Amino acid sequence: MNDVLLRAENEQLRLNNAKLQKINEALMQRVEEGGNQSAPYAAFEHSVHLAQQVREKTQALNQTLSQLERRNRQLKIFQQRFTDAIESISEAFVLLDANDTIVFQNSNFEALLDSSDLSSQTLLNLQSLPNKTVNKYNKNRSIEVVFQLPDGRWFQLDERDTEEAGRVLLYTDISALKKSEIERYEQAMAQKSLQLQSLVDNLSQAVVLFSGDKKIEVWNNRFLQLSQLTESQLSAHPRLVDLQALTELELCTQSVMNKDSTVQTLCSGVIVEIKRNHLADGKIVQTYSDITERHHYAKSLQENEQRLRLITDNVPAMIAYIGADLKFEFTNKVYIDWYGSSENGLNISALDESINYQQLRPFVKRALKGETVSFESKEINQTDELSYLLKSYVPNIEASGKVLGFFVLIRDITERRLNALALQRAHDQLEARVIERTSQLQILNKKLLHEVEERRQVQADLQGATREAELANYSKTKFLAAVSHDLLQPLNAAQLFTSSIDEYRLDGQVSSLIGSVSSSLNDLENLICTLVDISKLDAGIVIADKSNFKVSELLDNLANEYQQQSQQYTVQLRYVSCDRFVHSDSVLLARILRNFLSNAFRYTNKGKVLLGCRRVGQYLSIEVWDNGAGIELDQQTEIFKEFKRLPSSRQAFSNGLGLGLAIVDKLSKVLEHPIKVASHLGKGSLFSVSVPLVDSNMLPALEVPLSQVLTQADLRQRTIWLVDNDLNICIAMQKLLETWGCTVITAASLIDLQAQVNIGNDHADLLIVDYHLDNDINGLDVASQINHDRILSLPVLMITANYNASLKNKIKQLGLLLLHKPVKAMKLKTTLIHLFNEQAGAKD
Repeated sequence: MNDVLLRAENEQLRLNNAKLQKINEALMQRVEEGGNQSAPYAAFEHSVHLAQQVREKTQALNQTLSQLERRNRQLKIFQQRFTDAIESISEAFVLLDANDTIVFQNSNFEALLDSSDLSSQTLLNLQSLPNKTVNKYNKNRSIEVVFQLPDGRWFQLDERDTEEAGRVLLYTDISALKKSEIERYEQAMAQKSLQLQSLVDNLSQAVVLFSGDKKIEVWNNRFLQLSQLTESQLSAHPRLVDLQALTELELCTQSVMNKDSTVQTLCSGVIVEIKRNHLADGKIVQTYSDITERHHYAKSLQENEQRLRLITDNVPAMIAYIGADLKFEFTNKVYIDWYGSSENGLNISALDESINYQQLRPFVKRALKGETVSFESKEINQTDELSYLLKSYVPNIEASGKVLGFFVLIRDITERRLNALALQRAHDQLEARVIERTSQLQILNKKLLHEVEERRQVQADLQGATREAELANYSKTKFLAAVSHDLLQPLNAAQLFTSSIDEYRLDGQVSSLIGSVSSSLNDLENLICTLVDISKLDAGIVIADKSNFKVSELLDNLANEYQQQSQQYTVQLRYVSCDRFVHSDSVLLARILRNFLSNAFRYTNKGKVLLGCRRVGQYLSIEVWDNGAGIELDQQTEIFKEFKRLPSSRQAFSNGLGLGLAIVDKLSKVLEHPIKVASHLGKGSLFSVSVPLVDSNMLPALEVPLSQVLTQADLRQRTIWLVDNDLNICIAMQKLLETWGCTVITAASLIDLQAQVNIGNDHADLLIVDYHLDNDINGLDVASQINHDRILSLPVLMITANYNASLKNKIKQLGLLLLHKPVKAMKLKTTLIHLFNEQAGAKD
């Protein structure tokens, strides 16, 4: 700026000097020409005056010239400093005048001009270059331009206007900076590319980019998984047709090019949604989204909607849903049928379009405020029938409390209203009739009260009689149980005695008498057991203990038992074995079949009896046939009643109370086994029971047959301790066991046994204990005390005349065996053999 001021001041001094020279020349010319020749003195005076003025002006001019010379020297100094300063900067500098003529330039500009292939005119007007990157203007009209030379160098041009309308240009070499920026940009782009690839690879969607010529340029890992293609296959950039042959996934083929979105189901069951986005450069971005779950959910929603629609369309009520804008969003078929329909549904699309909206408006407002509203309305349907409707508006409120709309439930109560009106009319008529007959009813009421009192008394008497009957039945049950127990005790002793005697070799007459006694005792036992069974069945305390077993195991024993008895009579028993497996209570089922066989023998004279089975569906029918006299049709239900008997064969069994089939009927109900009777008078009868069949794989391991067990049995030299408070039973049991070779020690109590043996140390093979002992002591406690005192516990056989099921279960849970009195010799022997075999197996 100082250089410019000096130049301006120097120019001003030059102009002033030129002006003074012109004035001096004019004055000199005026003097030389003269003006008045007659006044030399005046002219002289005037010349002197002019000379004085010339001297003054000359002096001033000299001073000005001196000052101008000093200024020029200063200007040269400043100009040299300016030149040195411009040369010292690294940028190329050039100064232009208003005509774009170079006024000044430094060596860097000259070097730039020499090194570039651009002309000076082009270099001075870079704003017009096509490869400039930045062109900025500030408030001082300065310009910044960034450009690249053909040799690859980058320069920044800073341009500023001067006050003389010229320009100052400053060229800065920014190649290194630009190179650094380009490197940073490329690194950033590479990093962003890696981040973008990582982002794309971690998308749940499969993404692929197709080029303009339909080649895959970019893909992610999810695309590889769905398409089952490999990196090498995609990196080879094959033709799209060849690539499509390698995968079932739909690529950018011509058939789907015009579709922005498609859905494809893969062979694996995966459902993908394919979306295509066309870019401006002709490339296509294609995404694959796994919508399997969403598709199934949508399908489930559609099915649920169909089911809901099916349900609501078949509900005998009008159902609709109306949004907050009063537009119908859902109506069922009944609603549409009642209000009328068009091709698109209802005749109206919004509730406020209905004829009676003004009547409904107060209730609609209450519903939209969140209140449940119910009211009656009288309307005309599409067939112009007047109906009474019961309407309910239930608001649909979201969690924030905003009412989204309301549900509409409408029921046609026309019939109910008409019935109510009819009832009201009838009520009015009845009220008059009631008033008329009130007096008559009061009289009748008195009579009824008297009759009710009499009936109440009769009811009380009946309840008392019922209680007495129940007490009598309970007393009967207790009496029969007590009597049976008291009778079974001596009966048990008697049977044991006869069994002991039967073990000896006796002559024919004595053996016959013993057999008769044994038969009588068996009949007595059957009578007592029958009475006990009836009492238990009446009391409802008999519970079936069902298990799976082979039916032949039961029927073989029954057949053997009745084969021996049939030899004494003129009845021939035929048995057809069966190897099926059934599920039942073998004891109760045996009682039913014994009754069938006993009745067949009783009512068959010199005839035949058949025992066999046949399969009927999932059941096994066990049947007893006979060719006896038969039963009349009207008697076939009577025989199952208590104490009902038919005339029997004189040669067969004639004893009995007529309770056998009554017990069978009760037992069949306990077992849930149907009983069937068929008979032809004069030809014979059929009695059968149906038992459920089971699979043989559900059975336990088969036991050794009884005959084999008895054959291999050896009870000799077995020591048995017997505890029973009945002396006769002790004697009879001892006699029977000794005949089998056993050593028996009997005692009436634990103290009595302790007096005879050393319980803790003496050898014994078995302990037989009666459950009911004297002084309210039971056999379980005695057995427990004895085994507690011993190092090795004895096997225990419990005997009792108590048939209580709870006692049976208790003994079974303790792992003990139980025999009921009267004890059969054969059953006792098989039980002993079983216990001794188990004991021997445990030792092994």
